[in-house]
Amino acid sequence: MRFDRIRLRNFKPYADTDLDLSDGVTVIHGLNGSGKSSLLEACFFALYGARALDETLGDVMTTGEDETEIELWFTHEGEEYHIERRLRRSGDRVQTATCTLEGPDVTADGARDVRAHVKSLLRMDAEAFVNCAYVRQGEVNKLINATPGQRQDMIDDLLQLGKLEEYRERAGQARLGIEDVLGEKRGALSKLDSQIEAKEEAGLHDRLNALETELTEVESDIERFEENRERARETHEENDRILSEYEERREKLDALESDISDLRESIASDERKRDELREEVRDARDRIETLDSNLDEKRDAAGLDAADEETVAARREEVRAREDEVREELTETRKRETMLSNQAEKLSERADELRERAAEKRARAEELDAEAETAESDLEERKSNLADLESELDDLTDRFEDAPVSVGDAADHRESVRAELDSVRDDVAEASAELEAVRDRLADAEELRDAGKCPECGQPVEDSPHVDSVGEFEARIEELTETLGDLRERRETLQARVEAAERLVETENRIEELRRNRSLFEERIDDAREKAESKRTEATSNRERAEELDAEAEEKREAAETQADAAAEVESEVSDLESELEGLDGERTRLDAVEELRDERSDAEDRIDRLQERRDDIADRNDERREFLAEKRDRRSELADQVDEKRVEEAREKRENAAEYLEKVEVKLEELRETRDGLQNDVGGVKGELKQLEELREDREELATRVDALESVHEETEELEAMYGDLRAELRRRNVESLERMLNETFDLVYGNDAYSRIRLDGEYELTVFQKDGTALDPEQLSGGERALFNLSLRCAIYRLLAEGIEGAAPMPPLILDEPTVFLDSGHVSRLVDLVDEMRGLGVRQIIIVSHDDELVGAADELVTVEKNPTTNRSSVRHEDAADLAAAASLSGD
Repeated sequence: MRFDRIRLRNFKPYADTDLDLSDGVTVIHGLNGSGKSSLLEACFFALYGARALDETLGDVMTTGEDETEIELWFTHEGEEYHIERRLRRSGDRVQTATCTLEGPDVTADGARDVRAHVKSLLRMDAEAFVNCAYVRQGEVNKLINATPGQRQDMIDDLLQLGKLEEYRERAGQARLGIEDVLGEKRGALSKLDSQIEAKEEAGLHDRLNALETELTEVESDIERFEENRERARETHEENDRILSEYEERREKLDALESDISDLRESIASDERKRDELREEVRDARDRIETLDSNLDEKRDAAGLDAADEETVAARREEVRAREDEVREELTETRKRETMLSNQAEKLSERADELRERAAEKRARAEELDAEAETAESDLEERKSNLADLESELDDLTDRFEDAPVSVGDAADHRESVRAELDSVRDDVAEASAELEAVRDRLADAEELRDAGKCPECGQPVEDSPHVDSVGEFEARIEELTETLGDLRERRETLQARVEAAERLVETENRIEELRRNRSLFEERIDDAREKAESKRTEATSNRERAEELDAEAEEKREAAETQADAAAEVESEVSDLESELEGLDGERTRLDAVEELRDERSDAEDRIDRLQERRDDIADRNDERREFLAEKRDRRSELADQVDEKRVEEAREKRENAAEYLEKVEVKLEELRETRDGLQNDVGGVKGELKQLEELREDREELATRVDALESVHEETEELEAMYGDLRAELRRRNVESLERMLNETFDLVYGNDAYSRIRLDGEYELTVFQKDGTALDPEQLSGGERALFNLSLRCAIYRLLAEGIEGAAPMPPLILDEPTVFLDSGHVSRLVDLVDEMRGLGVRQIIIVSHDDELVGAADELVTVEKNPTTNRSSVRHEDAADLAAAASLSGD
């Protein structure tokens, strides 16, 4: 695996950064606190999220920003992948807005899915990544300080030996589960044997034969009684039919009697209606005579020669035409009246409005005169303020005559001095920390020396391979004390210069402010002058406009009076037209009365025709009824001859006897059916028990086969459990041997000392260092630099073991060393350079080192420099030529 590119926006100290990474050794170089480690944390965060950093989402977001973006491009097994994470702040909460992973044939969306795909792709979670390939700042001694058990768990997980233990535990759990199932099945088999034996002893076949014989006899009795019941039912139905026919004839006779009576009544009723209709015809003819008399009167009143439809329609059309003419003329006249009235009103209102505007213009002219006087007063005051400002500006400008910079350069001068002060403060802090560390080491060395032990390794002084370093510590303390004093003196001088620079910046800011104010005052003076002149001109214009408005108002008033007189004349014309329209409306009403009487006479004639038709219909209907009446009398005589009373009585007696027998036979059949049902239930129960016996025998055979299979699987799981345990032990032994060999090779390379003969890593991952004389040491007894090199050697040995163990299946991630020189002196740092060259020679594709140590630059194929802007507190990166920087560092050292 290889990191190709990381792009950041608002991630920790980075505002906007885009960095390409390549194969080989990349050294990320820069001062402490510049943001070097944040680059690697961004890569780690992109892969596994904030929890892998033991931080929250809010911790990785740049302070004061609301959005953060991280994009990582990497290559794995020859395929290219891209991860993008976007964070967004909402109130006090920071949430993941976008988290995606894209690659060949894979797309993951959401933080959980992305983390799972990365874990599957790299075959390691975040903890395994840190333990194997990512030596984080401050955790260089993590593995060496761990207990053997913790160290075993870490390395077993990295080598995936934990999977074998997981498989062994699963096999054991499966074995226990099979034992439970096997015991349960054996118990069920014993229970089935008992049930089968009990059913075989019950004599089920003999019981079944006896029950079936008794059931046959009962079913024969039921069949015989059902046949008798059927014959009785037929007798009952035949006689019931005879009685039903008698009842039907009797009902028909009764119905005929009723129909004959109804027909007689209907004929008499309709004859009475014919008489009533004749009277109504006579009344209608009298009504026509009255209507003719009234119609003549209405015709004369309407001025008509005749009352026919054509004459009335012609006169109505004449009235309608004249009415339309009058209405149209009335509408136009009313419009003219309204128009003249509106014009008069609007002209009057316009005259009033013009007088009001004239008054407003005169009032505004007086206000403008007052405003002009105020503007002239402001003009004089602003001229005085401008003179004061010019005087202050000259005084402040004179202060820069003796200053080290000119006006405009004070801020850059202050930042320069501040940067120099920050650098000196960092030097003071580093020197103080180093002095304190050397003093502690001197105290420890003196204590060991007084106890007769080596100050460096803690072993007895006798035959020790080390030299006494107490003198070196004392000399270094003296050197650091002198340097620290010079640095503190320099810091005080720079602090005074910063304060002077601050005062110059304040003066410069005030000069700039006064210059801006001078321009503003000049503009305000011009504004005041223009305002006074403008107000005077506008006041004159308002007075002139007021005179014009008064003259226009008088003209509008005269025009309004003229239009009012014209409106009065048109109003008289409207009254005459309305009177004529009322006369036409009365004439139309008289025509309506003539038409109504004519229509009423026509309706009376139609009524007479309808009444005559109804009388004729009733006469025809009565003739038909009389014919029906004769037919029904003949039918009544025929039905009376068909009734035989004696036969009816015999049929009634036979029906009663059949009904009595049916009632008794049903009781008997019910008893026999109950007996039959009981026998059938008993037969079914015995057959069910026989079926259960067969099912039990089948279940037993199947269960016996299952028990045999479970016993075979139980033996296989025992063997599988033992195999996983043996395989895990064997693989651990092989890995421990390989890891021990690689650890010794790597430690010999980086330490380069003949004080130690070898390192032992036993099967329980206990680490022991042996001196040349065979003395065994715990790794914690090594010096600080030796422990750091020991742990780096162990980390690199684990990395080599993993790379060789799964080569071709899952390429290893980059080897990342974050500030590995924290506990190393200059001699040990050079050994670290040798370790880097060795790992590169072993084929590690990408090594990334974060350090502020110039000695590591020479080992770099690519150099990335990180700088932080002291003004914005934002970091930036740039690629540099590693060879040039290493040469410059070498010359500086010379």
